[in-house]
Amino acid sequence: MTACYVLAITGASGAIYSSRLLAALLESGADVHVTVSPSGVAVVKQELDVALSLSRFDPQPFVEYKPPWSQRSPFTLTSEHQSHLHYHHYEDYMTPIASGSFLTSAMIVCPCSGSTLAGIAHATSSNLIQRAAEVHLKEHRKLVLVPRETPLSVFALENMQRLAAAGAVILPAMPGWYHGVDSLDSLVDFVVGRILDQVGVDNKSIRRWGE
Repeated sequence: MTACYVLAITGASGAIYSSRLLAALLESGADVHVTVSPSGVAVVKQELDVALSLSRFDPQPFVEYKPPWSQRSPFTLTSEHQSHLHYHHYEDYMTPIASGSFLTSAMIVCPCSGSTLAGIAHATSSNLIQRAAEVHLKEHRKLVLVPRETPLSVFALENMQRLAAAGAVILPAMPGWYHGVDSLDSLVDFVVGRILDQVGVDNKSIRRWGE
């Protein structure tokens, strides 16, 4: 059975993480179901200068994005990758990922905004992203949340504690420095690699401790 992941992109800073993560998931051969919030679209435009459309989603400029500081070869989105990528509008509750009967391997919210964190923690389901996350919690499937904010309010900390107690993995975008950092790519790859580890995708994004 082909692995199947849900990737939600919301309005926290760190759009480069979701771009790299989507490329890595597609490279693994998995099916990837993508949904993006309006704030996520705004952050992608501000940070990557890539314009995403919520109604006519084109993943190519986003997933092939290469920052001016990057030293790595750009990812190329092939027709094979395209066949494994499925887009869902954030207001569409009739999509498969809104139902627990649709089997998935895991869901990742990267980056995860504070409002998304709160919505999931309190089961408000104000959009498809929050609904799909709640589905993963109720079905006891892996849910990885990648917040990127500092400092953290007591409310954000309480929401994280509540979600961790419910079974979610709280994986802040906090890159380590012990793996031979030689570029900004190394720092991005550290976070992406840790996410991939959590959802069971084999990767060599970082040099691991002891290697």
